[in-house]
Amino acid sequence: MPLVILDRDGVINQDSDDYVRSIADWQPIPGSLEAICALSRGGYRVAIASNQSGLSRGYFGLDELEAIHALLCQQVEELGGEIAGIFYCPHLPEDDCLCRKPRTGLLVALERELGESARGAWFIGDSLKDLQAAQAFGCEAILVETGKGKATRKALMSNPPGLDNIDAIPVYNNLLAAARALLGS
Repeated sequence: MPLVILDRDGVINQDSDDYVRSIADWQPIPGSLEAICALSRGGYRVAIASNQSGLSRGYFGLDELEAIHALLCQQVEELGGEIAGIFYCPHLPEDDCLCRKPRTGLLVALERELGESARGAWFIGDSLKDLQAAQAFGCEAILVETGKGKATRKALMSNPPGLDNIDAIPVYNNLLAAARALLGS
């Protein structure tokens, strides 16, 4: 079963400069849950890889983060889809960890936990860090224009480091449009 990897904030749910701290803050982007379900029903195994430094910053605790993820999984399941796993980096940018995107430790953990290679998988994100992690690991990057996506698209014009073949990165309005393209519908 082919794998598709999604960033969370800005791809699945509305992003916030104040961080998504609780279930009350977590608002799915219109069509994103349906997109996950369509991918799942279309034969893709869907996983999430997300930087969550709000944990280390003390903005929310593990219980709040797990409640958000449980709600996400529940809502996807209610629509007939499935999320194979949610992987997150809790560290601050200055911690210099291996799991914070654009590094690839989350993808290593994802492979180990799911028992399949992420190389060649589609990785859908809204930030340069997502695209850089995808390419560094050998995934196929897709950019969506939700969240930070429009600013990221502009930044691509300056040939940022850590990205190759920028013109070959598909860009879609949102996760639903990207899912429809992957599914050929």
